[in-house]
Amino acid sequence: MKVLNLQCRHGHGFEGWFSSEDDYHSQQERGLLTCPFCEDTEISRLPSAPRLNLSGAREPQAAPAAAPPSAPAPGASMQVQELQAVWLKAVREVLKNTEDVGDRFAEEARRIHYGEAEARAIRGSATREDTQALVEEGIEVLPLPIPAAAKDRLQ
Repeated sequence: MKVLNLQCRHGHGFEGWFSSEDDYHSQQERGLLTCPFCEDTEISRLPSAPRLNLSGAREPQAAPAAAPPSAPAPGASMQVQELQAVWLKAVREVLKNTEDVGDRFAEEARRIHYGEAEARAIRGSATREDTQALVEEGIEVLPLPIPAAAKDRLQ
């Protein structure tokens, strides 16, 4: 199993697990690799150093690595990773604690608001116009963009 550090062109970093180097290249060539944050398909592999556990060996001193041109500055990188982690945690909570009503969101939100359906936390998709109409009716909604890739396989 190969675990690779990957990054989309927008600077979102994530891990990819592949059965082999060939598997990684095959998936990349077929356009199967997507960023779990923004669904970008332009994915690049970041340099990584292998970690070898040798008994009695000292931990090598890491040489500063040059960042790829599109990567954030080293200090900003940690902030980006922390923000991604917070965002993923929030998305996981939303997915875990809400019912997906799909494209019936506006209809179901109205039914709940007017007491025609059981009050519960729901999520789904709605057009900008439907969302605005819900707000004008006094129905509280929170647009939260969740990429399709994140809905099925957040790890």
